[in-house]
Amino acid sequence: MAEVEPEDEDDVGLPEGEADGGDELVTVTYVVEPNYAGWRLDKYLCDKLRRLSRTRVQEIIGNDLVYEKRLKASTPVWPGLTFGLRKRVRREPSVPDVSALAEVFLDDALLVLDKPAGLPVHPSARYFHNTLTGQLALKYGADFKADPAHRLDRETSGLVVCGRTLAANQGLMRAFSGGFVDKTYLALVEGHPPRDQFEVDAPIAEGTALIRIAVRIDPVEGRYAKTRFVVEHRFERAGEPFAVVRAFPETGRQHQIRIHAQLAGFPLVGDKMYGPDPGYFDRFSKRTLEPEAWVKLRLPRHALHAASLAFEHPVERRPLRFDSPLPEDLAAFAAGR
Repeated sequence: MAEVEPEDEDDVGLPEGEADGGDELVTVTYVVEPNYAGWRLDKYLCDKLRRLSRTRVQEIIGNDLVYEKRLKASTPVWPGLTFGLRKRVRREPSVPDVSALAEVFLDDALLVLDKPAGLPVHPSARYFHNTLTGQLALKYGADFKADPAHRLDRETSGLVVCGRTLAANQGLMRAFSGGFVDKTYLALVEGHPPRDQFEVDAPIAEGTALIRIAVRIDPVEGRYAKTRFVVEHRFERAGEPFAVVRAFPETGRQHQIRIHAQLAGFPLVGDKMYGPDPGYFDRFSKRTLEPEAWVKLRLPRHALHAASLAFEHPVERRPLRFDSPLPEDLAAFAAGR
């Protein structure tokens, strides 16, 4: 369930031979995963660069794709295909210091990290060096290899598992795509859910009239999605009701927990996309979100934390479970601090 950070679409790819003065020209590397075998190249990149239209992706393939021979938009991709996309990198927003990236588990096959809120996992138009993958080199050295096996939104904190070998990466991909990873999230929501447990079973489709990277509930075009919620405790701040809930997504759609919580009538605290006003995210993207909106949002980030992961070690085949407590910013809000 990945959220692409707000960006200018023209930051991804640039016409042949062009670069703005002062911009750094870099190449972002892509390695095609096994589950994309046979996909058209443009369809693969549309899945990776979800803010971009298919037409824009095809332009980038024509102008900015780096490979030993020319690849077309219609070229079928294969597992292990490695290519680059040239992009210009402007001054990046700041992110949490590498010291905030906590190691939870490390062996020859796996690395499990506790990611702070505000750190993107993968490079995007606004972020290249200041990402989880970039910070791995700072923390462990340039030769250290570890590839995230799944995504978390930039604002979401919590557990991320990385594979350190080809066999581990392939095993993790099969586990995540096959639904063999048990994931639990903690969220702070607006309101007091009347029941201690409830489920939301509602199909999710990508794109809305206002935001291309948002999702919507759509019984016709949507894909099956189901989330179970359990109320941990209810509390009040300044006389207003809130709750800490534990979310168990049975499927892994983009923004699933956030839109299912909204549909149930209990949107996440701080959610600029599915919160008090559908226009907040657009104004936030343009850096024009008004002070009154931040008051209504209550927190500078959406209150979602990847609290636990349970899966089978991809090499040793033994069960693993990792847990992460609610981080300080969310714990303080829930405690009234």
